[in-house]
Amino acid sequence: MYLISAYFDDSSNQKIQNLIEKVAKKSGNPFMIDNQVPPHMTISAIESRTVKELMPAFESLQGKVGSGEIQIVSLGALLPYVLYVTPVLNAYLFEMQKQVYDTFLPIKDTKISKYYQPGSWLPHITIGKTLTKEQLQAGFLCLQENFAPFTATITHLGLAKTNPHKDVSRMVLETGE
Repeated sequence: MYLISAYFDDSSNQKIQNLIEKVAKKSGNPFMIDNQVPPHMTISAIESRTVKELMPAFESLQGKVGSGEIQIVSLGALLPYVLYVTPVLNAYLFEMQKQVYDTFLPIKDTKISKYYQPGSWLPHITIGKTLTKEQLQAGFLCLQENFAPFTATITHLGLAKTNPHKDVSRMVLETGE
């Protein structure tokens, strides 16, 4: 499985990483830290035999997808064991996700997860993962005490391998100015 993910400006990265660390400490579950999972938002999850099949499509996104702002406004859980913060699905995010989907869809012998297709994608930024019921509850309380909505800028797009998370390639997104 490979992920196409959005990465954020330094200030937003620090805010998200701070939440990850606080939830890890409060819940007693350091999965995100131990596995060095960087703050990111997955745009697409693709099953492919090799990354070589995906690289040309990924590289073709350079110049087609630009940086943009999102409003991270809410907390959530994917039961039974994931905590996240989530942005508003604005026009920028909607169009970026559709562009990524349309770019990877035609690649033979690959499959895009049904959870990362236009109309069925729930944009989220994972803060805690592999949490037990008790850890999830402790983590959620921690987020309630430490989260405030903020604006983030998506500055990079990345292609990563999962389990463990490992970057294959990253590109800087150009500003629309």
